[in-house]
Amino acid sequence: MIHPFVREFKEREFFFQCTDESALSKALSDNQTPTAYIGFDCTATSLHVGSLIQIMILRLLQKHGIKPIVLLGGATTKIGDPTWKDKTRPLLSDEDIAANTSGIKHCIEKFVKFGKGSTDAILLNNNDWLGNLNYLDLLRQVGVHFSINRMLTFDSVKLRLEREQNLTFLEFNYMILQGYDFMHLNKSCNCILQCGGSDQWGNIVSGIELTRKMLGKEVFGITTPLLTTSSGAKMGKTEKGAVWLNESLLLPYDYYQFWRNTEDNDVFKFMKLFTDLSLNEIHSFEQDKKTNINEYKKILAFEATKLCHGLAHAEEAQKTAISVFEKGNMENVPEFILDRDLLADGIFVYEIFKLSGLCDSNGSAKRLIRGSGASLNQQKITDESLKLDEHIFSEKGYITISAGKKNHIKVILR
Repeated sequence: MIHPFVREFKEREFFFQCTDESALSKALSDNQTPTAYIGFDCTATSLHVGSLIQIMILRLLQKHGIKPIVLLGGATTKIGDPTWKDKTRPLLSDEDIAANTSGIKHCIEKFVKFGKGSTDAILLNNNDWLGNLNYLDLLRQVGVHFSINRMLTFDSVKLRLEREQNLTFLEFNYMILQGYDFMHLNKSCNCILQCGGSDQWGNIVSGIELTRKMLGKEVFGITTPLLTTSSGAKMGKTEKGAVWLNESLLLPYDYYQFWRNTEDNDVFKFMKLFTDLSLNEIHSFEQDKKTNINEYKKILAFEATKLCHGLAHAEEAQKTAISVFEKGNMENVPEFILDRDLLADGIFVYEIFKLSGLCDSNGSAKRLIRGSGASLNQQKITDESLKLDEHIFSEKGYITISAGKKNHIKVILR
């Protein structure tokens, strides 16, 4: 009989692949307090929307009485996962990794309940055990269970070699260390399940095999598909950059607007993946042919923002969006402070688009202007060489700039 976690995992469209679905369901049912883990390498000070699908699985685990382990890769980050990478990641210092660890913990705490309860999540760092391993002991005790022939068949290795792109011996060890993580967590925490993206399949299977060989235990893996939008864009990336979960890197209003701008064909799918709305409610939305899809985009944006930033910020973002887009009121849009000294000799308008974050480069700002997508005080900008001075700020003390119809910034002179 399928376990409720596995059933909802599939119904919400998280499912891609499982090592043994029926055996996993039985193991989850037979364990009084089953435990599962998901790992996050510490490569940035914040997670972004691309990691959100795994965070939502942590919530789903808790919902179904399964204790989640959030594993931060304090050690594995020092190596770098080669999966889907064209080249070796830059090596980070211990100080950078420690700072990133703190920022990632802050992101996950927004979504997952930590504590000492039976289903409360626990936070672990694999540097606590991998950092103390003796290399010769690792080779003799662990390395002997890994087949080079087998490792070369996994996509994380095979694709890099097929493209004739360099794969360092350092990166080649990543699979061994992640496999060791699963074995260690099973031994120390009775962890029986690892969840991850489909690109982690080889690493997950390695951990399952190592646990069986070293401990004689059966453990399981379940993966999610690599998520793209209906148009094929990578999830979590926009023209303005990554959609961060940390409010210090991306304002709640901008987070709301990211979801509000979801493509029509993705709205109900994203409701299943990224909100706590019930499946029955989402299905009723899907059957509704009368309501404009934009109304459901607003629901998606509100529910997703509420999970990440709380009810108050979600309501504020919704109120601002209504004020701007439905009432034409530009008073409450996000603000950017422009240094008055930058206007001494005038400043090109495209530079303000770059400085404010509306565009990620001067070049993209110029292209926006040439494509008639840029506005100044709600008037189209037709000259990419337009220069601004202090006089344009004299009436209100600020100007508004817009990229398209939905992204606006109030630029205040200080």
